[in-house]
Amino acid sequence: MQAVMNSFRETLANARHVLILTGSGVSAESGIPTFRGPGGFWRKYQATSLATPEAFAANPSLVWEFYEYRRALVKKVHPNEAHRAIAEFQERLAKKNRRVTIVTQNIDELHQVAGAKNVLELHGSLFRTRCTKCKIKETNHGIPICPALAGDISAEPNFVSSNIPLDELPRCSVQSCKGLLRPDIVWFGEGLDSDILDKTSEAVETCDACLIVGTSSIVYPAAMFAPQVAQRGVPVAEFNLETTPATREFQYHFEGPCTVTIPDALADPAAAASEED
Repeated sequence: MQAVMNSFRETLANARHVLILTGSGVSAESGIPTFRGPGGFWRKYQATSLATPEAFAANPSLVWEFYEYRRALVKKVHPNEAHRAIAEFQERLAKKNRRVTIVTQNIDELHQVAGAKNVLELHGSLFRTRCTKCKIKETNHGIPICPALAGDISAEPNFVSSNIPLDELPRCSVQSCKGLLRPDIVWFGEGLDSDILDKTSEAVETCDACLIVGTSSIVYPAAMFAPQVAQRGVPVAEFNLETTPATREFQYHFEGPCTVTIPDALADPAAAASEED
């Protein structure tokens, strides 16, 4: 395994543009639930059923409770060793006029909190809103996002929803609008932001090394990106707790917690040499 890691480090040492694709497995190690699979329930609801335009249209109060619960949860956690290693690696290469593009499926902004730049958020952010009327997007890190959502929001199955009136839910800050806000999240059934997708495609087409970290490689369209890189003959390294359906397509696979494998893979060679001296 060490010989494989050394080979990958040599690949990184020669790369001018590194693409890092990250998924929920990275943030899970900070204590953020993935809300996927058999245990993916919030209260009595399958969490993915709340992440739809239809759910928001039918019950915006319930959907806002779900997202405010997630916003408050993320505010209590911290970037982990993988987030920090990625941010430090990006900064180190930038000083050498080399580029690291981070494309994430996560909506928690933990990459940015760790210090990362040039982060492309495929699925949006918990801390941005979009007006349903004027479409303006705004950043909002306030907890609660509005007075009606103050207090602890429980995820317990027997918790009774608040049924907050529409006019008390988050509203647009533009005085002439005051439209209902929604989380700036790409929900199931919605298309990705075309600008983000264009920038991601450019990174996929121009990178000369790629890491795919903490994702099963089965969520589309993100699942297309690493195989597209591999098809160009560019080295791809997968970091995950287990193999995935796409593992055989990649040159490298490192199994284990991202908080262990990523800091090892992205360690500063100069610092390691200094310690040996």
